[in-house]
Amino acid sequence: MKKIAIFASGAGSNAKRIIDHFKDSKLAKVELIVCNDKGAGVLQIASAENIEIVVIEKAEFNRTGYVRELKDRHIDFIALAGFLWKLPEILIKTFPGKIVNIHPALLPAYGGKGMYGAAVHKAVIGAKEKKSGITIHYVDEQYDHGNIIFHATCVVAFDDTPGSLAEKIHTLEHKYYPEQIEKILRDDF
Repeated sequence: MKKIAIFASGAGSNAKRIIDHFKDSKLAKVELIVCNDKGAGVLQIASAENIEIVVIEKAEFNRTGYVRELKDRHIDFIALAGFLWKLPEILIKTFPGKIVNIHPALLPAYGGKGMYGAAVHKAVIGAKEKKSGITIHYVDEQYDHGNIIFHATCVVAFDDTPGSLAEKIHTLEHKYYPEQIEKILRDDF
């Protein structure tokens, strides 16, 4: 059985969907939640699900990537779910092709440093895009840059606000992210 670590910084809605998706799976299980915010909602989800938690500190993360903690727990795969820090090179090199992220826009557009959450949706609406969506991609040393695995789209209506567009994007994230993680684990491992 593959062991998944989820890195998250916020409320944890995508983390919860992934946890639920693999709850009765024979393929994989979420073993660890890694978080950089002691007040994040994802920690309550992890506690309720009896999933081990590691709260990380930025300087140590940049230096070590907490690789030892991941290796000690025999983690096979990492899913970023609203994790806002750039991953250090040591972590990417230790888990090559085994770290994925979900982005709330259609990369390569609307990606990069600072492009997350409402900032992405404001930019999409401001550019008068007709569609937006999600991108699931492998993580490399640059923000929102690794090879794209999957896109799903939604219409951007003339009266959409960043909040209403965020709701559409969350629906896509919750549906497709756990499914795509399962597909990667079946196909690539």
